[in-house]
Amino acid sequence: MITREPVYTDAPATAWEGLWRMVLMGLADVGRLGVLTMQALAGIPAMLFSRRQRREWVRQMYQMGIKSLPIISVVGMFTGMILGLQVGLELRRFNQEIYIGPAVMVSMLREMGPFMSALILAACVGSSMAAQIGTMTVNDEIAALEIMSIDPVRFLMTPRMAAMVVMTPLLSFYTCVLGVIGGGIVGLTQLNVAWDKYMTMAMDFARMRDLYVGLFKAMVFGIIITGVSCYEGFTTRQGAVGVGQATRRSVITSFLLVLVVGYIITRMFYDL
Repeated sequence: MITREPVYTDAPATAWEGLWRMVLMGLADVGRLGVLTMQALAGIPAMLFSRRQRREWVRQMYQMGIKSLPIISVVGMFTGMILGLQVGLELRRFNQEIYIGPAVMVSMLREMGPFMSALILAACVGSSMAAQIGTMTVNDEIAALEIMSIDPVRFLMTPRMAAMVVMTPLLSFYTCVLGVIGGGIVGLTQLNVAWDKYMTMAMDFARMRDLYVGLFKAMVFGIIITGVSCYEGFTTRQGAVGVGQATRRSVITSFLLVLVVGYIITRMFYDL
């Protein structure tokens, strides 16, 4: 599935032909991305029986999770504070500041926690994966692995995929916790909502389904980010310039897919 040979085609005769060719190439990229992602996911069980790959899996979890905690902490706290402040200002118009807890809790669990953590991981971790694998591709290191009969997908992508599947839900939950704490600080200091009332209302209105859907959404986001980043890395062309372009495309594509897939998952689990 890793194709590095350039494809030469004649220039389109008309604008419609160029548009149609662009659509077909986009669908082909989506198909290759899907197959590559499925190959990485299918290799996870075999990875667990390899000591070397288990060590790489743990190292990737440290790189993706522990090293992302500082920025995740800041973003999670201020996301909850901003959300609590904006919602609280509107609720105060109706003397309903007590409901700031449910608003922050449900919003963080359902959407903001998975969404913010996915954006951070796409920008920090996804770009790093695309740049690293892209550099290996243009330096013919991927071709060297294939010559040695080593599957690059299972060797490079599977440990990263397994690490993201584990760490993305954990980081999403951590973001939700910090967001709720941030909303409580705003409620206590600026809206005169007692901390115990805030937490009681937040816990009473939140449902377990909100937590499960949020964690599932985060796991799907992790799969998308890893798949897109590794695919862009494996298909990098044109040396250092191509590495930069692949990194940029991986971040943009991950952002767009996170937005679209996030809406689809929410629509599937919550009927109007």
